[in-house]
Amino acid sequence: MKRVSVTIKEIAKALDVSKSTVSRALRDSSEISSETRRKVMELAEKLNYYPNPIAISLLKNRTQTIGVIVPDIANRFYSSAIGGVEDIAYSRGYHTMIYQSHELLERELSASRHIASRRVDGLVVAISSQSENIDHFVALQEQGIPVVFFDRVSDAMQTHKVRVDDYKGAFEATEHLIQRGCRRIAHIAGPEKVSITRFRLEGYKDALRKHGIAFQEEWVRHSEITQAGGTERTYQLMALRERPDAIFGASDRITMGVHWALRQLGYKMPDDVAVIGFCDLAMSSLLDPPVSSVTQPSFEMGQQATSLLLDLIESKSTPAEYETRVLRSNLVINKSSLREIVGS
Repeated sequence: MKRVSVTIKEIAKALDVSKSTVSRALRDSSEISSETRRKVMELAEKLNYYPNPIAISLLKNRTQTIGVIVPDIANRFYSSAIGGVEDIAYSRGYHTMIYQSHELLERELSASRHIASRRVDGLVVAISSQSENIDHFVALQEQGIPVVFFDRVSDAMQTHKVRVDDYKGAFEATEHLIQRGCRRIAHIAGPEKVSITRFRLEGYKDALRKHGIAFQEEWVRHSEITQAGGTERTYQLMALRERPDAIFGASDRITMGVHWALRQLGYKMPDDVAVIGFCDLAMSSLLDPPVSSVTQPSFEMGQQATSLLLDLIESKSTPAEYETRVLRSNLVINKSSLREIVGS
């Protein structure tokens, strides 16, 4: 059944006023009397009138829509961040279009092309693990579509960025393990090209250095950000002649793989191997034993990235300089790392 749309012309005819009067009344213009505005609004509601979004976008040169690209919506970190994006977008009159890259450059390129063709007003993005080259985002910016990075960022493009203090989170996690008596601390890191991997690896190394523990290459294993990757790298680490007495996972899925592998191999946590990771608190508390976690303010990260993006969209000029906001992480200690300290 074909839907019949009510037009401004029909409302104007019914009220015996001009189309421009109806248009101004619907926009709550001060040029229209309160009585006329009331009549127009009442009739528009009665007739189920909806403004034509295409006409409005042409008039304003905006679609009131922003795009969001994340690696994986099923990841609780990104689903929470999207919640923050939508919270701010809705409060400021914008809708969101959500895309997943699934850590694939090809999917990210496809999403970027779609965003450009749909005349989306701006983009919030966490870069995929394959995206060493970000020319597609530079191209969007050059077309007048502002881009803001969050979580995974790139120094190759001048724009606003919002991330967590990955270095400090990794440093504190590693130092906690050292303070619990661990000396052979392995780190299962994410893909080498990703910004957060570099920050977290440096934090891990510097904590070892501070406490006089030699860094060993064989105790660092890079992995895809999956549970299977964490499991496989844990098997490799526990097969070493000098096995680690602690493992620090770079993400919640990697850490879940660590946890599962150690249980399968018969190791007790934390007595045989202490475990800590960048984790979602709700997920980590469901494991047995519960996992010590570096938690991140993902919802706030989405909020701040979106606020910065909408400011760019609504500004009539390019900012003098772009801003990088670094949010605090939080170390939450659970049973998986609370090994008994010898001599305490």
